[in-house]
Amino acid sequence: MDRFHEMAVFVAVAEEEGFAAAARRLNMSPPAVTRAIAALETRMGVKLLNRTTRFVRATTAGLRFLEDARRILSDVNAAEEAAAGINAAPSGQVSVTAPQMFGRLFVLPGILAYLERYADTRVQAVFLDRVVNLLEEGFDVSVRIGELEDSSMRAVRVGSVRNVLCASPQYLHDHGEPRDLQALSACAAVAVTPAGSVNWRFVEDGRARLLKLRPRLCVTTNEAALAAASAGFGITRLLSYQVAEQVARGELKIILQQLEPPASPIHILHREGRLQTTKIRAFVDLMAAQLKGDARLNPA
Repeated sequence: MDRFHEMAVFVAVAEEEGFAAAARRLNMSPPAVTRAIAALETRMGVKLLNRTTRFVRATTAGLRFLEDARRILSDVNAAEEAAAGINAAPSGQVSVTAPQMFGRLFVLPGILAYLERYADTRVQAVFLDRVVNLLEEGFDVSVRIGELEDSSMRAVRVGSVRNVLCASPQYLHDHGEPRDLQALSACAAVAVTPAGSVNWRFVEDGRARLLKLRPRLCVTTNEAALAAASAGFGITRLLSYQVAEQVARGELKIILQQLEPPASPIHILHREGRLQTTKIRAFVDLMAAQLKGDARLNPA
C-alpha cells in the first residue's frame, strides 16, 4: 500500500479520533481504513493508536508521527501543486487562526476580500484566545498579538496594539479621573479574569510596576468588560483595538497613557518553505496590506 496513502489515513483517524469518522472524511469504507492503519503499524513495528469501544487516541509514538506526517503531506501537496502549475492562480483551502475579537474585527474582512478576489479558494477560520501551534494543529496562517517565539515560522509585522486603561466620561465625572497608580487602586475595576484578583503591569519612571487589584467585577470575555465600562461601572484594561470604536464615539476615554507598558506587535505567521503555495502567499499579502493600512493598528 502507498506510504503517503497510509499517512493520510492515519492523520484522518488521529484527528477525527475514530475510524468511522475518518472513513467518511476520506470517502473510504471503514474496513479499508482499518486495513491501512494495520498495514502502517505492522510496517513500522510500533503501535500508533490506542483503541477502545468508545474512542481512538494516538499513542506517544503516534503523536510524534502525527506531527511529522502532517508536515510531510503538506510538503507533498505543495510540491504537486507547484509541478502542476496550480501556483499560477490561488486555489484550494487556507486554514487561518486569530484571537477571537481581533479575528472578528480585522481578520474576517480580509478573509471575505480574499474569497471574493479568488473564486477557487476556500477558508477555514478558527478564532480563539490561545496560542496555536500551526504545525501541530494543521493551520496555514496565524495572526498573533505579542512577542514571538516561533523561530521556524516566517513572520510579517503588520502593526501593534497598546494595553490601555479606559472608563466612561460619566464614571470619570462622578468619581474623578485617577492621576497615578495609588488613585487607580481606589477605583472600581473591571477585569477579564476568572480569579478574584488581577495584576496590571505599568511602567513608571522607566521602571516596571505591578498593581495588584481586587476588581469589583470579574468577567471572562473582553466584550463583557467593554460593555461594563461603557455603561459607566468602572475602569477596565483592554487592548487599544478593542476599545477604538467606543473611544472614537466618546463612550470611553483612555486614561494614564503615560504609564502604559510598551506596545505589543501584531504579526502574520506562516510556515517557511520554498514550496509555499500561491494560495498562502496571496492570502498573506492581502491580509498584510489590509492590516498595515488600518489606522487603528498603525496610527500616524
